[in-house]
Parts: sequence; structure tokens; C-alpha cells
Amino acid sequence: MRFGIQFFPDQREDEKSPVQYYDEAMHLVGLCDEYGYSHVRTVEHYFHHWGGYSSNPIIFLTAACQHTKTARMVTGAVLPAFNSPLKLASDLCMLDAFSNGRLDVGFARAFLPQEFRHFEVDMDESVERFEEGIKQVQLLMEGENVTSKGKFHSFENVTTMPRPTQLPRPNFYVAAVGTLASFERAGKMGHWIMAIPGVGSDPIALLETYRDAWTKAKHPGKPKMMMAVFMFCHEDGDEARRIAKPHIEGHFAQIVDAMMEYTDGSPSNAYKNYDVLRKKIATQTLESQIESGAAFVGNPSEIIKQLKVFNKACGGCDELSLQVNPFGLKLNAAEASMRLFGTEVMPYFKNN
Repeated sequence: MRFGIQFFPDQREDEKSPVQYYDEAMHLVGLCDEYGYSHVRTVEHYFHHWGGYSSNPIIFLTAACQHTKTARMVTGAVLPAFNSPLKLASDLCMLDAFSNGRLDVGFARAFLPQEFRHFEVDMDESVERFEEGIKQVQLLMEGENVTSKGKFHSFENVTTMPRPTQLPRPNFYVAAVGTLASFERAGKMGHWIMAIPGVGSDPIALLETYRDAWTKAKHPGKPKMMMAVFMFCHEDGDEARRIAKPHIEGHFAQIVDAMMEYTDGSPSNAYKNYDVLRKKIATQTLESQIESGAAFVGNPSEIIKQLKVFNKACGGCDELSLQVNPFGLKLNAAEASMRLFGTEVMPYFKNN
């Protein structure tokens, strides 16, 4: 099991400016090589303080790759629904070059109604746009003089420039939260999966669906799983929980606020359990997140125990993407946590 870091900005500008947030994030990225963190990951969201500081993960990761020579850059994830595949493929290939071939590309459907509304995209089309977008980006990266006639985007005899640094292209991840269809879709497509334990249905229980779909589709190699979780490590376990609690619970409060448009019902047939998901998110606490394997908080020995249980429950997890600075956590606290985790926790899993 390997460990990387993720950034999911979730505070208002009057609490932390974009300049301060990016400066602090790059400082934390600068710790990756010293301790062996495997990747840096960030999201794509718009129009709300939950995620809005990362409207373009490619720009964020282009900056981040200059602060580490070893960690991979992971889009977690880009949204085909709001992006031309022609531009997305070209921009991703630029990032692949800037990072010297250290890019992994994660794709997601998007789920916030205001994003679809402002981009004038029908939520009912989200699955079709998602699947078409991934296929077209893959086609553009892998081939030259390619043609595709899609429902939403079409192109003829086009070659993406620059070409990918990794051949035939960077690895692809597909984001999934808690539906059988999303895990099965990822397996059928032959892409790696990034999931979030602790919200929606239990993704740990759905991993077998993903593995079975991969096997039935007869894809070569092994499927790879990345889980997005919270992490805060402190020499004193009680102090770790005291410090982390308002920041992790604050992050969930911001999700609920971002989903406020639909407190009852769903915005689309493509999101049938939207209100159920929102209500579950609203009940999340530090304790429930730790219990579900979505947060690893405590002293080093406590976190090692939590991780061993989680890894067994997953049937083996390849990578954890650790959110290290949720909801305005002070930089000195986030840095100390990363250093302690890197010194006391990561070596255990490297050597065992």
C-alpha cells in the first residue's frame, strides 16, 4: 500500500485567500520527495467554495510537479461533461510533459446541479458525456490523424499536440462513489478506479464488483484501486482527534451546502439517490469517518492499526490519497502531520 496526498479546497475566501491556499499546498507538495509520498492529486469543481479553488486540476498539478521530482500527478478528477475532448487531451499531454511522464488521469461524471446549469449541460446526459469523453480522450492520446463521430463532440483526421510523454498514454482512473453501475462500468472499461469510502453505499463492498467486471472483460494486468481519505497524525492520539474533528466535519458541512438545491428528491434520473446521499453526508462525523475507513486519525501506532484493518477489508488497497489540509487546517499542523506519518507510518507498510 502506497500513500499520496490530495488537495480538496473547501474554505471561503474571507477565511483563506487563493494565494495563501496555493502557497500552502505547494509547500506541502515539497515534502513528497523527502518522505516518499507517491502522488499529488486534486479535483475539478466550480462556482462554490467547496472545491472552487481547483476549477482546473491541470493548472494546479503543473505547478505541483515543479515541487517534487518523484510523486505522480493525478487528476482526481477531470470532468468530460464540461470539457472538449480536443482541449482536454492537449492540456493533459502538456501536463504529462511538464511532469516528465508522471501523469495519471482520473475522470469523473460530476454531480453538482449548479455546475451543469451554469455550463448549460443536461444532467440526464452525464453518463453518456462521461463515457464518450473518456473514449475520445483515449483515442486522441493513443493515435494520430484520428476521427470520432460522437453524440456531443466530433472531430476528423486530427492529431493532438503535444503527443503524450508516456506511451501509448498515461494511465486512466475512473471515479466511483457508491453505485453498482459505476464500479461495474470502471471494470468493463479496463481503467483503474478511485473511490471514496464513507459516503453513499459502501465502496469497499463494491470493489468485488469492479474486480469481477475487469476479469470478465478479460483486460490484461491487474486492476488498481485508489481510495480518497482523510489523515491527521499526532504524537498524542486524543490530541489528533481533537484537532482533526472540526476540520473533517467542516469539510462535510461544505459538501452539504454545495448540494443544497435538492434537499428532497433528485435533480435527474441519472442521480436517483441524490437526496439520500446528501442526507448521509450531513450525518458524517469524525467518528463515523474513522469507523468506515474514510479517515485515519490518531497517533502513529493507532493509524497503523486502522490501516491494517482497512487494507484487509478492501482485499488489498493499492494507494491511499490522503487529504492532509481539510477545511482550513493550519499549515504547521498539516506539515507536522505529514512529517510524522512519513516517518512513523509509511515505513511500516513499505517493510511489511
